[in-house]
Amino acid sequence: MMMTRRSFILSAIASSLLASSLTGCSQSNSVKTLTPVEIDTHTTCDLDGMLLADYAGPKAQIFYTGNDTPTFFCDTVELFHTLLAPEQVKAIAAVYVQDMGKADWEQPRNNWFDAKTGFYVLGSKRHGSMGPTIASFAQETDAKKFAAEWGGKLLRYAEIKADMVDLSGGALHDTRM
Repeated sequence: MMMTRRSFILSAIASSLLASSLTGCSQSNSVKTLTPVEIDTHTTCDLDGMLLADYAGPKAQIFYTGNDTPTFFCDTVELFHTLLAPEQVKAIAAVYVQDMGKADWEQPRNNWFDAKTGFYVLGSKRHGSMGPTIASFAQETDAKKFAAEWGGKLLRYAEIKADMVDLSGGALHDTRM
């Protein structure tokens, strides 16, 4: 059977479309690993422009779906306020917070972990950049030790509710503003 030029071209186009659709499927099914980005002296909070390195307490970052760079927060209260806001409609690929069981409270660096797996202490005497903060820990034993020393209530990620994250007090506690 002899193939006409038109049949050959249509066959080539169909093969090309099939190959590209199969490649597209395999690419869309692959999961891209998003790793936390370390802060530096120029990293700013996406909500208020504060320099993260200038403030004590746990920091946070969100990778929104489709973005390779995170949105930074100078405090976990800001993070949870954003996550729990009813108008939050952006799809989230990853959320990271700092493990305050390992990081220096006054100048936290590194020690990022998946926020959804963490343990949190709400209502302690320790303050972050926005005043009262939610201390984040990768290990429950570290969170319990912190709560015993500084006070507060131990919570899991899913137990933190919108009425627990109040941003109104931040400016009252910031002597640098």
